[in-house]
Amino acid sequence: MSAVERAAEPVAAGADSAVLYRKHDSGVAVLTLNRPDRMNAWGGGLAGAFYRCIDRAEADPDVRVILLTGTGRAFCAGADMGDLDTIGGAVESAGGGQERSDRGRGLSDTDVTQLVGERHPHFVTRLRKPVIAAINGACAGIGLTQALMCDVRFAAAGAKFTTAFARRGLIAEYGISWILPRVVGWGAALDLLLSGRTFYAEEAHELGLVKEVVAPEQLIERALAYAEDIARNCAPSALAVIKRQVYDQDGQTPRNLADTSAQAEKLMHESMLRPDFIEGITAFFEKRQPSFPPMKPEDMP
Repeated sequence: MSAVERAAEPVAAGADSAVLYRKHDSGVAVLTLNRPDRMNAWGGGLAGAFYRCIDRAEADPDVRVILLTGTGRAFCAGADMGDLDTIGGAVESAGGGQERSDRGRGLSDTDVTQLVGERHPHFVTRLRKPVIAAINGACAGIGLTQALMCDVRFAAAGAKFTTAFARRGLIAEYGISWILPRVVGWGAALDLLLSGRTFYAEEAHELGLVKEVVAPEQLIERALAYAEDIARNCAPSALAVIKRQVYDQDGQTPRNLADTSAQAEKLMHESMLRPDFIEGITAFFEKRQPSFPPMKPEDMP
């Protein structure tokens, strides 16, 4: 059994679940996309299981950080359109993309909705809790969009990435045209979106798309250690507010800098009234690890 599979052995779900869920005592919930025979291709069954697991982790006050990964040789190799396995294999056939299928033509809005699921990828950015992606293999199309909506990304050495959309006659889907330029810059984003080319984890690191490239057998261990450090040492209320600051304020024009600063000052004063602030300062002076209380849904700042 691989490190990925050990980290995500199901607790309440069967071993054949589309997404495995495991809560660690450290406060990290590990979600594992588990359709290795389809390269964890995104579709209705997997999407629904993913939403349920995310909601479970978000609602659990004992969970402070969410770690997302995949089984097999892919993180998520794009959308699952039945027998249209060229989408599932988009990363492997870099520069190919010439195959076509009648099943890919004339999709209705209902078809697309059923394929993507009830939520768009950007909902991950609205969670109160940090989401860390451990990209264990092929990451393409909507799978790349999902990874980009996570807050921090680690990747296995040699993992392949592609936007793929332009090579399938598609546009930049579901928010990737917003998030990718903000992660890697305009020039690099346009290169990756317009060319649809395959690139590797090592280039992804150079572009700033992933934080670290790790040997495949050490990926989960490293990403889990990072997530556990946040869970142990960072206040849940502070994490929730920081995420809102980053995602809600991004893209504001310079003339709004004063408003942003004023809003931050207000949020800072509010944070100083919370028990988390007292505990954080006390632990600092006492040179010990802080013991922040869990945050319940009704405590959302």
